[in-house]
Amino acid sequence: MRRLAIVAVAFLLSSITVVAGRPAAAAGPWVEPGLAAQLATGAELRVNVVTRERADLAAASGAGQVLQTLSRLPVVTLRTDRAGLQRLTGQPGVVSVSEDRPVPPVLGRSVPLIGGDRTRAAGLTGAGGVVAVLDTGVAAGHPFLGGRVVAEACFSPADFDYSASSLCPNGAARQEGAGSADAESGQCADALLDCSHGTHVAGIIAGDGEGLDGDDGSGVAPGAGIVAIQIFSRFDSDDFCGSGRAPCVLSFPSAQLAGLEKVQALKQTLPIVAANLSLGAGRHTAPCDSDPRKAVIDTLLAAGVTTVVAAGNDGYPDAISAPACVSSAIAVGSTTDADALSSFSNRGPLLDLLAPGSDIISSVPGNGYAPMSGTSMAAPHVSGALAVMTQAFPGLGPAALEAKLEESGRPISYTGATTPRLQLDAAALDATPRPGPDQYFHSRGRLLDNVQISANSAMAVQVAGVAGLPAQGLRAISLNVSAKGEGFGPGALAVHASNDQEPDGKALAYDNTRFASTMIITKVGADGKLKIVNRGADAVRVTLDAHGHTLGHAAAVVGGTYVPITPARVADRTVIPAWGNHQLSTAAMPGLPATGVGQVALTVILKSPSTGTMRVYAAGDVYPAEANADYPAGVATQFHTIVKPGPDGKINVHNLGFDNAEISVDVTGYFTAGQRAAVVKAIRPAAAARALVIPAGGTKTVRFTGVPATGVTAIGFTVAARGAAAGVVSVLPQSGPTTARVVAYPAGKDAVGFTTAAVRADGSVVLKNEGTGQVSVDVDAYAYFARG
Repeated sequence: MRRLAIVAVAFLLSSITVVAGRPAAAAGPWVEPGLAAQLATGAELRVNVVTRERADLAAASGAGQVLQTLSRLPVVTLRTDRAGLQRLTGQPGVVSVSEDRPVPPVLGRSVPLIGGDRTRAAGLTGAGGVVAVLDTGVAAGHPFLGGRVVAEACFSPADFDYSASSLCPNGAARQEGAGSADAESGQCADALLDCSHGTHVAGIIAGDGEGLDGDDGSGVAPGAGIVAIQIFSRFDSDDFCGSGRAPCVLSFPSAQLAGLEKVQALKQTLPIVAANLSLGAGRHTAPCDSDPRKAVIDTLLAAGVTTVVAAGNDGYPDAISAPACVSSAIAVGSTTDADALSSFSNRGPLLDLLAPGSDIISSVPGNGYAPMSGTSMAAPHVSGALAVMTQAFPGLGPAALEAKLEESGRPISYTGATTPRLQLDAAALDATPRPGPDQYFHSRGRLLDNVQISANSAMAVQVAGVAGLPAQGLRAISLNVSAKGEGFGPGALAVHASNDQEPDGKALAYDNTRFASTMIITKVGADGKLKIVNRGADAVRVTLDAHGHTLGHAAAVVGGTYVPITPARVADRTVIPAWGNHQLSTAAMPGLPATGVGQVALTVILKSPSTGTMRVYAAGDVYPAEANADYPAGVATQFHTIVKPGPDGKINVHNLGFDNAEISVDVTGYFTAGQRAAVVKAIRPAAAARALVIPAGGTKTVRFTGVPATGVTAIGFTVAARGAAAGVVSVLPQSGPTTARVVAYPAGKDAVGFTTAAVRADGSVVLKNEGTGQVSVDVDAYAYFARG
């Protein structure tokens, strides 16, 4: 059989300029390499031709048999020969000529991997958006798709010389309306012909398994609609299908052009956000902007529709297929569940995103489900993500949405390039705070008031449902602990969740001279209780105050998430008179935004010639009965607090003492409901260092156990210090001139302080001894802050 080819002549709209790298008109049109040689053998071929204006369409159509014209784009599909090509190359206004070569399609755990379960839980389902699936049709009645196919069309050329016949249910080359892209009708109903690809792709985008028997999850955007467009034809020749593979389904680029033009028309009445093309062929190491599909891809992009294309399954290390190589499309490669590149995936600098594409289970005709692998399975993850992103950020255009997906993706490095792997939750939820577990809420109230705990014994303390704390779902609290011994010797307290094993570290060191105080973030037991362990040889008096809490579930409102900052000293040896007050302003705190600050993490070091108490609270609030610290005369002491600022951003630091008190205050971070930052993960106290000796002026690096290796922005931890001479242990930040003080230790006595500090790239913190002699420290992690 003589091989024929169809030429599609695509004319750029008059508003579109010639793409860079394409020859100027005077130099003649771009002709696909090898096309002239094929026609020189006497063959007639299908080709695609692009000109500047529709006015050139009639002249170009004379170069061969017209097989297809488009109603909107200046595109014509011709069957032509050598003479026709020569005529086209000399025709004024013709921009390009390329073969209309048929191409094949590029073949439950993946959605949670990209964070799609979190976006769905947050109410982001792609509702209000529509994705066009240009593929082998869609089984619209599949229960996984739940009637969400909102429009259908079929563009399936028949060409005897190519052994190609139409897959449109009515047998014509074009069909529109309900049922026209049904993958279970017409020739697609033939068991010998596999038309399952499009249904599988649609399920990845918008499948909804909720309420179905054997539910194994849903697609990326289960609330989105689907436009199903059949763009494949049946081929019965091994010349096109491959030896022994006929019959098969392949797609002419001219059918793709017609399908994309249909998307453009439907955009006027449907909120289409993406067009998915899981097909392609060729090897391209540079943008292929001479491709005839470039014009319509650009037109769709200008209308708010992003074209998402599979990169191809040839395993090329530095190249992708067409039309993924069109610079204005999003080219998508494939990864495994383990975040490794799929062996089959094309890759390289032209790749825009990666997404899961290995062994993806989705819907297939016959109301069934099956696994498939390929960049075809990766691309619809991105198409569905665009529907979710459009719902999350309705005011952003395609370029901004793509940038968010790429900037928030997990980087996957390989030879020659690094490409972000789609991480939808990071992109969609980043600037859209929504209620979620482990967010922080302000609360202040007394839980235990000067209660005696016997020597070497423990007390269970009910905290859930007490002092304004929630009765159900309480996961962690920020707890101010005060203790004073009743005997002659010193002692220590441990604090832990009631159902956890007692830790070996201590939360507070006390003696009989005053109420020693510190604040920690502590996990709460499943029964809503804490255990307070007295490790002293004598009884101790204990007071407990709640300063904030987290829940194990999403609340009705958005809570705070934590943003660590480079530490800043916002008061430096500032004197507060007896019974006096000093105000701090969040507006004057470096690293804090002008708005949206819910609570501020502060460490206060103070010293006074007399005894007294110090209270830190929001300006405008009622003066609190409970103190943050009970300070001794002539000895430096410290405390950490997480405090809510007043409506004007002011924070009171009140000295209830008989003499002046000198304070220094460091700010280490803030909680905000105005952006998505890190949530609080309280843990059983985990030892990070024991008897770690830090010389005078020296530093030591501390690494934490019980904390994830990645995804952590900050640690909440205690430092128990003892030195022969008085001093201070601080956190040395990665940048900035100010250390963040943790604990002021007196000469010859134990002292314990708590802080929240940003971790370095390897998850560590660096402690500095700002004393005149060496100090021995124990370090315990009580909480970490995980990217939400």
